[in-house]
Amino acid sequence: MNCFMLVDCNNFYVSCERVFNPALEGKPTIVLSNNDGCVVARSNEVKELGILRGTPLFKCEDLVKKHQINVFSSNYTLYADMSGRVMNILEQFTPQLEIYSIDEAFLSIAGLEGEALVHYGQNIKQTVERWTGIPVTVGIGTSKTLAKIAAKIAKGKSGICSLVAHPQIDEILTNFAVADIWGIGSQYTARLKRYGIHNAKQLRDAPDRWVKKQLTIMGLRTVRELRGIPCFPLEEIPPPRKGIVSSRSFGQPVTELGELREAVASYAARAGEKLRAQGSIAGYLTVFVSTNPYQEHHSQYANAASLCLPMATANTRELISYATKLLESIYKSGYIYKKAGVVLNEIRPESNPQLSLFIPPEPWQQNRKLTQLMDGINARWGRDTIHYGAQGINQRWQLRRDYLSRRYTTRWDELPEVKI
Repeated sequence: MNCFMLVDCNNFYVSCERVFNPALEGKPTIVLSNNDGCVVARSNEVKELGILRGTPLFKCEDLVKKHQINVFSSNYTLYADMSGRVMNILEQFTPQLEIYSIDEAFLSIAGLEGEALVHYGQNIKQTVERWTGIPVTVGIGTSKTLAKIAAKIAKGKSGICSLVAHPQIDEILTNFAVADIWGIGSQYTARLKRYGIHNAKQLRDAPDRWVKKQLTIMGLRTVRELRGIPCFPLEEIPPPRKGIVSSRSFGQPVTELGELREAVASYAARAGEKLRAQGSIAGYLTVFVSTNPYQEHHSQYANAASLCLPMATANTRELISYATKLLESIYKSGYIYKKAGVVLNEIRPESNPQLSLFIPPEPWQQNRKLTQLMDGINARWGRDTIHYGAQGINQRWQLRRDYLSRRYTTRWDELPEVKI
């Protein structure tokens, strides 16, 4: 019998900070979003204080001071590296692994049942925690949806829960709200409640024809997963993105076209990196800008411009060139800009490009070699070790991260210090 395990890192961003700063253990700790805006990760101590995920920092400053809450900016470099370490450990337990998010992964396990399955899950949990210091919960089920439910239950218990052949499965699903089911969004939740379906057991027992009519075929698959019938296979190779967005809010307001050019060029370069990482090229480019809608006393402006590229590409130089021209077409002076971004669409495999009758293939091949060389240098020595001048040097518009911790695992000058 094949079973699914969901391994979920607990309070992942906070846990990463605690690995390299043990003094934070047991202390209330939060991690903030871009530009130190909102709370995106909370320790259990903070959750008990009633601070919700997504709460703006300025709204909970009094609680932060009163309870001496430790505050950190998002350290994406550290979190990505720690996530990679966790996933590498999981791959040692089974080759059938789907990395679902930065802190979650599905595993497919065959040939184990009953207590042996639970012991295997405990071994995974203990190994990850011992080798990385990151606490995890493990949910086990005969489908990915049941494994998700088991993982939620495990968070409030010993850290591991199996719903495989569970004698009280009906009671468990009765106590599990329909809004918490994986794949059931707010609109579907409201619709189901109008028909008297409030928990997972009621949804599981609903007639197939009615479910398909109300929730489409994807909803029917979710219902069958609740019955223990696997309908969502592992995605061991992530599917290529159909659209790529590279965007950030500015660390400080931007008014000049020059700084906006730098930001848009950097976002175009990052979008190109994402394209090449999945072996794709893009044929449609959009650039957008906007002011801060929450500062109502300032003049407001938002606009976007798009272009169908002459030939689909993932070349950074070309993307920057087209993106800056689009920016210049929508820029207006006299406004305080808060955000800009680049969107790539019409993405297709790089192995099957549609060449142009008017653009010879030789320069295209040469540009590709230059881009590959730059990617190799940046992969070895760090992002933006070498970059285009259009991206700027000082980059005053970059993210504000006033509470940033060290990049302990990827920078020689920021290695952890051991005090004896």
